[in-house]
This record gives sequence, structure tokens and C-alpha cells, in this order.
Amino acid sequence: MPKRPTADEAAAEAAADDEAAETADAADAAADGDAEADEAEDEESPFDDDVMPDDEADLLIPVEDYLSAGVHIGTQQKTNDMERFIHRVRDDGLYVLDVSQTDSRIRTAADLLSNYSPEQVLVTSSRQYGRFPAEKFAEAIGARARTGRFIPGTLTNPDYEGYIEPDVVVVTDPIGDAQAVKEAITVGIPVVAMCDSNNQVSNVDLVVPTNNKGRRALSVVYWLLANETLDRRNAGTVYELDDFEDAL
Repeated sequence: MPKRPTADEAAAEAAADDEAAETADAADAAADGDAEADEAEDEESPFDDDVMPDDEADLLIPVEDYLSAGVHIGTQQKTNDMERFIHRVRDDGLYVLDVSQTDSRIRTAADLLSNYSPEQVLVTSSRQYGRFPAEKFAEAIGARARTGRFIPGTLTNPDYEGYIEPDVVVVTDPIGDAQAVKEAITVGIPVVAMCDSNNQVSNVDLVVPTNNKGRRALSVVYWLLANETLDRRNAGTVYELDDFEDAL
């Protein structure tokens, strides 16, 4: 049984969590603006068509659809953990994620999630632009969602009113969703995470490499993951991308 935090410890942890969430949200606005600008460049420059080693890879959607959403656009930072998912670096210093690996990992994540009872899947997103598609994903597959600030003790403190015991957690960003990852590790449940070029993945069981800061990129990835998971359950339900895009 995990040691329950004292009231003072819980308050301090909650304050730190609030500060982290606010920082993540502020970063979202700037990052999404950068991603939108990069997407405009993508449409004009064929140079950014180079997003995977195999031009003939069989993808879930046309590569142009990944490009238009900016799924491939990483940050200007690269961790050793994410190096294997990076195809190249652009002249402006942004790392380009290998879209074929993104596509493959979405399928693998769907394989994994389809093995769990829908209500035992938890999806989290503290990042502003991940909240709507994460909630839509949860609705589509019958999972539970905890978006916005992740309350400390949600997975570890049975005395907390919102305490739950999922079997697997899907997080939008291991940085913004650090509290959810920490608690999942504490109670020993697997973590599926959308990871950008700047993420550490030591506490992630299944990486889905993607731009996890852009609004459109997250909509596309959660949309595909929902449909692939439902397909493996033979649910007979197919969602449109528009269902996962929040109106601005």
C-alpha cells in the first residue's frame, strides 16, 4: 500500500502541480502558434515532404494529411530517448519526427488498448490543446478522462473522492502530465504517451512519437487512435476527424 501524503505534503504537491500546469498551458499557446506557422511553410515547401525513410510506406492516412496537421514537427530540442524516432533536422533547427513510426505506434497502441475493458483505460491531458481530443477519444472508446489539472492522489490515495483504479493510462505529454505518469508508475500500471522530440521516456511503456503541442496534430493522432482501437474491438463505429477538432 503506497504511503499516503500528509495534509501539508498534499498541499505542497498540489501547489507545485498547479504551477506546472500553468507553465504547460502558457507553453501551449506559443508552441501551437509556432506549429501553425510551420504548417503554413509545409504547404509551400516540398522540402518538408521528407518525413520518413520509406516514401512507399503503407500509412493509415495519406502522408499529406499528417503533414498538414504538423504531426511531424518536433521541437529544437532532442533527447537521447527520442533520437530513434527522429528522421532528420530541418535548416531552422526543428527536428522532424518519422511519420511512419508515428503511424506504426498508433497501431501498436490500439492493439494494446483493445485488450483492456474500456472503462479501465484512463486518458489525461493537462495541455490546453490536448484536452478536447483526449476527452473525445475517451468518449469514443468508452474510457475515462481526466483533463486539466491532474489532482494528486487520483491513482494513489483511496481516501480521495476522485480516486480511481485504471489498468492503463494514456497521457498527452509526459512533461505536462508528469503527475499522472508518476502515480501510474507508483501503482504499477502501463503508460502510453504522446512524445515529442524533447521528451524523456524512461517512465513510458509505449511511445507514440508526435508533435504533442499542436492543436491539429493532437486531433489527428487521437482520432486515428480511437478508430484503430474501435476497429480492433469490431465496434463498427468510425469517427470523422472533424469530431476531434475543437472549434476555436
